[in-house]
Amino acid sequence: MHQLVEATGFWQDPLMADNLSDAVLYESLDGVATVTLNRPGSLNSMNDDLMIALGQALERVADDSDVRAMVLTGAGRGFCSGADLSSVGAGNGGSLSSADSDQAGEKAAEGMDNVFHPAIRLLADLPVPTIARVNGVAAGGGLGLALGCDIAIAAQSARFVCTFGPRLGIVPDLGTTFHLVQRVGQARARGIAMLGEPISAAQAVEWGMIWSAVDDDQLDIAVGDVAAQFARSSPNAMVRIRRALGAATNNLLSDQLDVERDNQRVLIPMNMLEGAAAFRDKRDPVFPNVRFS
Repeated sequence: MHQLVEATGFWQDPLMADNLSDAVLYESLDGVATVTLNRPGSLNSMNDDLMIALGQALERVADDSDVRAMVLTGAGRGFCSGADLSSVGAGNGGSLSSADSDQAGEKAAEGMDNVFHPAIRLLADLPVPTIARVNGVAAGGGLGLALGCDIAIAAQSARFVCTFGPRLGIVPDLGTTFHLVQRVGQARARGIAMLGEPISAAQAVEWGMIWSAVDDDQLDIAVGDVAAQFARSSPNAMVRIRRALGAATNNLLSDQLDVERDNQRVLIPMNMLEGAAAFRDKRDPVFPNVRFS
């Protein structure tokens, strides 16, 4: 399976990508890093190995000053089906005693703090814009990963499923409760989270969950075009936009005006003179590769 397209100047074959582990593949080309979840046999379900490798891949993006954008996707026919549940309740007829359940809760919380949450925080704090290439189902924690990226582009056949409450009797996690409310509002967030009905890619666009949905055979082109645009942009400006929009959720107008002013103080001397010159010269601007730090 090839990912991304010739037209953008980069082209990924997972078999040729770097192996951080068997669970995650990494490639960087022409300023774009592609991180591929690589457990296709389970629709890229999340276990400790995958999440640790994902964190390592995101650290690599953060440390590589040549990277100006990142694409997150899944191998095979799914984006990410959520947590790997294959071993939960195994060996006991699928049931847990009260003591076992208490221990399982503590172990789960410890795993979230030490393995899962570090990767989610790294994704949120990357010094470059991020794109989710949703090539199939994004369920449970996979929904959290997709919503954690700046831009999500889905194939029309993709589905978004918030399985936590109706199927598992738990609260949505990996940032899902945060990002879902921000994107679709309380009424729709509650319906999505509490009913667990699959949301089509087209419905996700209509509700503001994701940026766009395209025909399956156009997914690589659409993702490639956005990634190439980000690679030409100012990564510093893109991250400051992400942070400014995030701050707006809790700020009063006066506070948000201060946020905008403080960002312009940095970005105008860094980028706007070149942008204005490019506008006058009728050419594309060439911004410095200065990332937010």
